[in-house]
Amino acid sequence: MEANEIAKIAQIASALEVSGYPKPGNVHRTRDYDDMVFEDFVISGIVIGDTIREACTDVDVDNPKLGKYILQAVAETDRWIKNNTNLGIVMMTTPIAVAASISDSFDDIRENIKLLMGNTSVDDACDLYDAINIADAGGMGDQDEYDVASDNAKQELRENGQTMFDVLKISAPWDMLAREMTSDMPAVFEIGYPTYHKLREEKSQNDACLLTFLTILSHVPDTLISRKYGDEEALKISLMTRDLLKMKDSPDFIDRVSEFDDYMFKNKYNPGTTADLTAASIFVSYLKSHFE
Repeated sequence: MEANEIAKIAQIASALEVSGYPKPGNVHRTRDYDDMVFEDFVISGIVIGDTIREACTDVDVDNPKLGKYILQAVAETDRWIKNNTNLGIVMMTTPIAVAASISDSFDDIRENIKLLMGNTSVDDACDLYDAINIADAGGMGDQDEYDVASDNAKQELRENGQTMFDVLKISAPWDMLAREMTSDMPAVFEIGYPTYHKLREEKSQNDACLLTFLTILSHVPDTLISRKYGDEEALKISLMTRDLLKMKDSPDFIDRVSEFDDYMFKNKYNPGTTADLTAASIFVSYLKSHFE
């Protein structure tokens, strides 16, 4: 698929994800937060387009420079929005996009993600750490080993030959995005994308986005909530979401979702990782449509 087409789809996916409402606990078109608002995410989705296009042009499979492009997209976003609006989306979207650009069919994408991630370098790892620090994203790498907040982190990465895949593998137990990127993206390709792709044939785009978000959250406890409040709280939110989905065909379902959104907002439960997985799922769904 052509780089221009992939970049447009990445921008569309970002816009559709943030527009979906009322996605419980996240910014959406009818819910702003004190530190970031709906328009921040719309702008962020637009400004990554040029970087995605560049990443998908003349790809060197042996050295795809995924970290470079993640850093470039986050730095460009930072020029426009002084918040971490899209680090996770960029981390997920970049390897999917590059994989799509070297794939002859949709069915090749997942295997090519695995190939590209396996070919990441130490430079990619250092670039990823710079991107995380620009976005000021807490949690990913804030551990004893290769702590992203450490002044010596990049030196340690180089001394120990740690690639981007290696450091994400270390983060995988406590960060869902790292887990996805190092394990062939099961939440996206086996839960999110199939759900969204089917729903958008039957529902409005908004309902497809909302239900996909809820489906992912019901299956996968959000690791952003886990890092802030603990695994038990994250599991509790997932179980509440599962119960909510049982009522998806009831006439007052949206009212119940809105109540859940209010509850999440009041208690500061922010399933931001789920939003990133939803955006990636929408991206994959539209890629499939354009491969056909």
